[in-house]
Amino acid sequence: MSSTSYTTRVAEDPADREACFAVRKEVFVVEQGVPQEIEYDSYDAVALHVLAVRDDGTPLGTGRLLHGEAAAAKTGGDPAVGSLGRLAVTEKARGLGVGAALVRAIEDAARERGLAAVDLHAQTHALGFYERLGYEAYGPEFPDAGIPHRAMRRSL
Repeated sequence: MSSTSYTTRVAEDPADREACFAVRKEVFVVEQGVPQEIEYDSYDAVALHVLAVRDDGTPLGTGRLLHGEAAAAKTGGDPAVGSLGRLAVTEKARGLGVGAALVRAIEDAARERGLAAVDLHAQTHALGFYERLGYEAYGPEFPDAGIPHRAMRRSL
């Protein structure tokens, strides 16, 4: 990449949201083989989406936060716990700190909404990444879209 300078921001407009969905398609659908019909769900309409973009506007990564009733409905749990999900970083942007910056931006958004903790379902190969950011795994491994996952949580 010619530039490694990037910013993260909440996706505020339709163009930002489309950029988020394009990153997810590239990473989850194309690269990992997740069926498109399960990658996008009804929670996308109510989620807070975060986008990382290179200074020239190229989308590098995305993630989303479910909070309140949406998080409780998805996780079956406490509405004071947010649900971080759909974290994706394009192949060319990996190793630049984009994923960690997105997680921190999502945590900041969770704090702004008064949440006490953030849960997520991590692909097992990414457990170390999330552990370095302060998340702790709990419960058994489970498949999601045919990919092994573990539940993780971090108190805010």
